[in-house]
Amino acid sequence: MKISNTIHSAFSLFFLLSLSARLIQAETVEVAGYSFSSPSNWISSVPTSKMRKAQFKVPGEKGKDAEVAFFYFGGGGAGGVKANVDRWMSQFEDAKGIEVKNTTIGDTPVTYAQAHGTFLSGRAFGPKTPLENYALLAAIIEGKNGSIFIKMTGPKETVESQLSVLKKMVLDSLDK
Repeated sequence: MKISNTIHSAFSLFFLLSLSARLIQAETVEVAGYSFSSPSNWISSVPTSKMRKAQFKVPGEKGKDAEVAFFYFGGGGAGGVKANVDRWMSQFEDAKGIEVKNTTIGDTPVTYAQAHGTFLSGRAFGPKTPLENYALLAAIIEGKNGSIFIKMTGPKETVESQLSVLKKMVLDSLDK
């Protein structure tokens, strides 16, 4: 019995150490020739569609988690910057706090977009679920091989707490 308890305890310790290491280790995401190191508190998850190149859960207070998805459709895919920003803003019943800012990092144009309000969650042509007090934070990177779209949605306080974190990830990936 002592050996069994010792093995069980050793396995439990190994599992907890592995989980702890996973939670504090950034994951590198490769998209269209760029490497993005995810923030250490973002938890990688299996993409929910083939359109997503990577997907993360961003833990929030009291289970109010946000989601981040990376999209890449090749050169010229998915329309331009304005078309995507307009589409994202239309995912709110009445988008508030809309901010769209353009910048350049190195030689790469980047557009950041933000909004909050009642988010209409669901597939493009399917039924929608209204989620109150939600927010969007996105970056569109006009890379040399086509645009990369990074889109975060979730409870407003969780998303807004990630503004500088997302911008730092983009800067670190492009400023090389």
